[in-house]
Formats: sequence, structure tokens, C-alpha cells
Amino acid sequence: MSAAHRLRQVRERGASSARRGWARLSAGIGSTGDTGAVADRNVLGAELEPCGSDPVTGFYRDGCCRTGPEDRGSHTICAVVTEEFLDHQRRIGNDLSTPMPQYHFPGLVPGDRWCVTAVNWLRAHEEGAAAYVVLASTHQRALEIVPLPALQQHAVDVPGDPTVLAG
Repeated sequence: MSAAHRLRQVRERGASSARRGWARLSAGIGSTGDTGAVADRNVLGAELEPCGSDPVTGFYRDGCCRTGPEDRGSHTICAVVTEEFLDHQRRIGNDLSTPMPQYHFPGLVPGDRWCVTAVNWLRAHEEGAAAYVVLASTHQRALEIVPLPALQQHAVDVPGDPTVLAG
């Protein structure tokens, strides 16, 4: 399924559904007791981990790939960008490497971690230019657009206990 088709599907579900969900959380429905709203989850089902702080990323510029009703682009995938990915994004009209001081954006260089839109990442994946992905820092809402196996194919997560990697 193409990135454009997935985006149409997400839009057809409607922003009203997203607004209802966020309104429920704001009203305390779906929260856990008196601890406040449920924590954002990653694509692995665990609590969402920070993506990047140099430069500070995230739709809300909090270092995490959190999303909400204002985030129409679904900046939910924590990508470790490569030159190939940056070139691809520039070609499709999403220049991530040119600094834009008026927006406090320094421009990205290969190796930077950045919350990218799910649709643009999927398009890059389909065109052979996907960036690496940090699954622990990729918001579960990315799965509404990108299949988990595609993300896993480009995963660069290191387990909290690296001894599990030993034979």
C-alpha cells in the first residue's frame, strides 16, 4: 500500500476521532487512577523514550516523538538520518538539512536523531532511502501509517542490557 493511500486512510478516519481521544485523556477518561494521563507508548508497547536533544526534536520540541491533534504530519518516527535520507527528503520538498534560524532549526546532518513524519519515512522506505529507526523512541501512532515490519527492518535500537546480544 502506498504512503499516499495510507495517509488518505488516516485522514478518512478523521481528525474528529483523534480529537475525541485527546479530549478523553484531557478529561481523565483512560487515565490510570490519580496518576494522570496514560504515558505515550512506543511501537514495542513500552513507554516512549526520548529521541534526540542535539538538536532538540519532536513536534512539541521536547525531545520525544509525541503527537497530538495539532500534529497533522504525524511526527512519530525517531529516525537516525543518513545522507541518502536527507537527499531523498530534499527531493520530495522536505529539506531537513538547510538551517532555518527563524524557526530555531539548525539543519540536520547524518547521524542526527529526528522525529520525522510517518508518511515521508514510509515514502523513503518504499523508494529505497529509509533512515534508520529507533523503535523505543518511535510513537505507537506511527503504526497507523507504517507497518511494524518496515520499521523493524531499519531498527538500530540497542537493548538496555547488551549482554542479551552475546551468543
